[in-house]
Amino acid sequence: MRAMKKGLMTVIGVALVGSQLVACTNNASQSTPAATPDASKPAATQAAAKPAEITWWNFPNFQTLDGEVGKYEKQIIAAFNQKHPEIKVNLEMITFDGGPQKLNVAIASNTAPDVIYDAPGRIIDWGKKKLLAPLNDIVTSEVKNDIAQAFWKQSMVGDQIVMYPLNTGPFMMAVNKTVFEKIGALDLLPLSRPDRTWTVAEYEKALQAVKEKAPEIIPTGFFAKSTAGDQGTRAYLANMGVSRFLSEDNSKVAINTDNAGKALDWVVKATKDKISVAGAASLAAADVNDLFLQGKLAFTLNYSPVLKAQNVSNKKVQFEDVLLPFPTLDGSKPKLEPFLGGLAIFNNGNADKIAASKKFIDFVVNDPAWGKKNVIQTGGLSARTSVTGLYNDPEYKYADLARQFITDPPTIADGYAEIRTFWFPELQRALTGGATGKEALDAFAAKANEAITKAKAQVAK
Repeated sequence: MRAMKKGLMTVIGVALVGSQLVACTNNASQSTPAATPDASKPAATQAAAKPAEITWWNFPNFQTLDGEVGKYEKQIIAAFNQKHPEIKVNLEMITFDGGPQKLNVAIASNTAPDVIYDAPGRIIDWGKKKLLAPLNDIVTSEVKNDIAQAFWKQSMVGDQIVMYPLNTGPFMMAVNKTVFEKIGALDLLPLSRPDRTWTVAEYEKALQAVKEKAPEIIPTGFFAKSTAGDQGTRAYLANMGVSRFLSEDNSKVAINTDNAGKALDWVVKATKDKISVAGAASLAAADVNDLFLQGKLAFTLNYSPVLKAQNVSNKKVQFEDVLLPFPTLDGSKPKLEPFLGGLAIFNNGNADKIAASKKFIDFVVNDPAWGKKNVIQTGGLSARTSVTGLYNDPEYKYADLARQFITDPPTIADGYAEIRTFWFPELQRALTGGATGKEALDAFAAKANEAITKAKAQVAK
């Protein structure tokens, strides 16, 4: 995930449409009694099989097989076709860098794919613009009750399900544990605490230790080049300032507190003191994570269980990366935004393609063999509460524990797509000395609140 490999975005939807389609046989005897519908299965997955051809665009959020992008996705499609040979799935892999713009162009030119695996940030926006086909008819009551309400909030527009959740995991920081072992400062990390919570003062002490004992390593990172990975910077400042990014009802900005302003000032000072990366105003989330993977950075801000798994093959040097929550000013419990990946269907006006796409999604998420396999291949946790114990890794056990810190993300707010465009320019202004932290956050709040008001008025029409 580069930008969500970087932050966002997910790609779990690969073989998407349904596993319980009853195949048509033109040679079936007319005396054969009709099959009795299975009430436990969604109606959309019981419909008679109809030949169809669909297109699936996928970000590279599944771990690659043999280093080949798209190879795993092709295996999903092959498995799907064993059950649904009448549905042809055309795969197109897109990147985290260029994929979002490619999707925008496709939507504008009425050539959007049928199926997409992505995250709520874009999917909810498409849903509010009525670009997506509702998925209510393929979600059973069992599944509905097995997925947390917080995740459904990120998957629905009104009473319409527009994204079928697949994998999740809290966005957090990560630390190069090997560095701290080498400098004899492992005790400065909160790893002995079951919940790993810690304070800004403890964090700063760890950064100073890296600066003094491993001067070739940059202690920590920050970035403000673009919207990519912005969940990292907003959670970093919100937790350091013990603030929320938006109010609980998402009606206004809440990050422009005195403490959050001081947290942004701290980042500026940390840069000058050489305990945070230089040139953050022109660095993207991917640039900072790349420094981490090269072994040149002790802490990175934009990480998750998914990224940890996907980055195994991207490390330039071998080291142990460990998940950590963001430090808080007073040691209180952190607020972590969830990564959530899921599948959506663009409503391209073709009922047969929509029905086939639903079968594909049902297969990807719910097939007895491939459902769990697909979650594992993303490196994430299952969106379903009952599906646990997928990994033996202690970091995954911690990630499961850290679900307790998950808060409502701003991605479901009206106007979110515009709100996030105002964030990084204000961070840049503070980083380059054009504003204090509080001034920058106040300016962001003014623009973002106006966007929220405008978006709410449009939704009400």
